[in-house]
Amino acid sequence: MNLISRYKMQVVRQLENHFNLDADRLAAVELKLNVDKGAAFGDVTCNAAMVLAKVIGKNPRELAVEIKALLEQPVDADSALVDRVEIAGPGFLNIFFTHAAWARIACDLFMRERDNFVLSAEHKRMRYLLEYVSANPTGPLHFGHGRNGIIGDSLARILSFLGHEVTREFYINDAGKQVQLLGASLKARCLQAAGKDVALPEGGYAGDYLVELAQSCIQQFGAGVVEKDDQFFSAYAKEHLLALIKEDLKAYGIEFDRWFSEKSLHDNGSVERSLDLLKDAGLLYEQEGAYWFKSSEFGDDKDRVIKKANGELTYIAADIAYHKDKFDRGYDKIIDILGQDHHGYVKRLKATMQALGYDAQKLDVILYQLVSLKENEELVRMSKRAGTFTKLSDVIDAVGADVTRFFFLNRKADAHLEFDLGVAMKKSDENPVFYIHYAYVRTKSLLVRAAEHESFSSFIDLLERKDQALCGSILSRMGEAEHALLKRILFLADVLQNVAHNYQTHVLSYYTWELAYAFHTYYTNNRVIDPEDQSTSQVRIFMVHVVQKTLDLCLDLLGLSKPERM
Repeated sequence: MNLISRYKMQVVRQLENHFNLDADRLAAVELKLNVDKGAAFGDVTCNAAMVLAKVIGKNPRELAVEIKALLEQPVDADSALVDRVEIAGPGFLNIFFTHAAWARIACDLFMRERDNFVLSAEHKRMRYLLEYVSANPTGPLHFGHGRNGIIGDSLARILSFLGHEVTREFYINDAGKQVQLLGASLKARCLQAAGKDVALPEGGYAGDYLVELAQSCIQQFGAGVVEKDDQFFSAYAKEHLLALIKEDLKAYGIEFDRWFSEKSLHDNGSVERSLDLLKDAGLLYEQEGAYWFKSSEFGDDKDRVIKKANGELTYIAADIAYHKDKFDRGYDKIIDILGQDHHGYVKRLKATMQALGYDAQKLDVILYQLVSLKENEELVRMSKRAGTFTKLSDVIDAVGADVTRFFFLNRKADAHLEFDLGVAMKKSDENPVFYIHYAYVRTKSLLVRAAEHESFSSFIDLLERKDQALCGSILSRMGEAEHALLKRILFLADVLQNVAHNYQTHVLSYYTWELAYAFHTYYTNNRVIDPEDQSTSQVRIFMVHVVQKTLDLCLDLLGLSKPERM
C-alpha cells in the first residue's frame, strides 16, 4: 500500500471519528487520485460532503467547510501530506499535497516498488475459487474461448498479487451427450479411413481434427479398432482432445491448479445426493414423470426440469452437485466466467445454492459477450460442429500470445468484441501491444544508456541498489511533469482495487496503455540524458526507472512478455 492509499484510509477514519459514523454510512465516500483533470482540481478529490450531507443533516456546502477544516489539521505523518483543501461547486473537496509530500510519495514508491500496490496487513485476505474456460473436450479450443481464458487468468493474477489465495479450476464437461456424440463421430471417421462408406451421425462433429485423430487411432490400434464400441472412441477422443486443450492453454500462458471432471460427480453419486437433498427439502416435485426444481421460489422466472421423464438428467443437475462441492470446500468467493448466453442460468444456479442452505452471495458470475473475428475487412463465420471455426492456436500462431491476450482483454467483458486481425498483425503504434512494448523497451534502453555514460553510471548504481539517500538529494527537484507522471503510476493501486471489487479486468489493459502514453509524452517533452544538466537528468532518469518498474508489473499481471529490444 502506498502513501496516498494510506492517506485515503486516514481520511475515512477521521470522518468516522468526527461524525461518529459506521463503515456502512461511509461506504459511498470516495477519494480519487486526480490523474486526468487539471492542476486546479488538486491531487485528490473527495465527495464526502456531497454523500454525507443527508446523513448528517447539513447543507453539502456547509458540511464541506467543516470537513475542510478537519482535513487541514494533520493527525499523523500521513495526513501531514496536505498543503490545503479547496471547496468546489456544491461541496466537492479538492485536496492539494505539499511539494515535500510528493518527494515522500516518490521515495516510498522507489523504495517499496511492488509493495506499494499490494493490500495492507489490515485488509482481509480471501480465498477465491475461479472457474473459467471449461470448454467441452470435443475439439480444440476455438477462438471464442480466448476471451474467457484471459478474463479468468488476468483476474487470478491480480487477486494473487494483491495477497489473496486463488485456486484456478477447469471444469471438464465429460459426461453429457456431446461426449457420446464425439465418440460416434470419431468412430465414423475411423470407418471412413478404413474405406467404409459411412456418414457422420446426425449433428456429429465434422472438423478435420477428427480426421487426423482417426488416423492416429488406427495407427495405434490397427484397422481392427473399428470393432470397438462407442464408449472406447468417446474415451479416446476425450483424452487426446483434452491434452490438445492443455497444450493450447499452455501456449496462451494459462495454467490451472485443478481439472475437475463432471463424470466424477456422476460416478461417486454426488449428483443423485444433491437431488435427494433438494427432494428432502420439499423443493423438487414430480409432474408427468419429470422432476422439477421450485426455482421460482428463489427469484427464477419459472420452475426448472432437473430430471426428464425418460430418466435423463438436465445439465443443471451436475452443475448443482459441482457448485455444492465448490461451496463445501470453504472458499470466501466463488467466481464463474461464462458466456452471455448463460445469463438466465445464473439466477437458477444461485437459487439451488440458496435452497441447499449456502450463502448464494458468495457466488459471483462474470458474463462476457461474444467475439467476432475480422479478417480482410470481413467477419469470419464460425461453427464448431460444422468444423468451420477458427482455432485459438491459429490466432496465436498468426499474431502471438501477447497480442491475442491483450486484444481479448482490451474491452469490457459485457461488450461485444471484434478482433481485427489486420490491426493485430501491425508493428506500429496502431497496435496497442506494440505501443506498450515500445514504452517498456524505451525505459530499459534509456537506463542502459545512462549506465554506460560516465556522468550517470554511479547514479544508476544507486538506483539499482535502492539507495534511500537519493530521495532527499533528487526528489525535491521534481516539477509538475514528474508529479503528473507519479500520479499516473500511483493510480495503479486504484485500478487493481477496482478489478478486485468489480472484476473489470479490462481496466488494467486500459491503464497500461495510458501509462505507456504518459511516458512517451514525458520522454518527448523532456530530454532525459543531458550531461550538461546532470541535476535535471538525474530526476528524469529516476522517473524512467520508476516507470520501468511499474510497466514491468503491469506486463506480469497481464501475462505479457517483456522484450529487451524491438
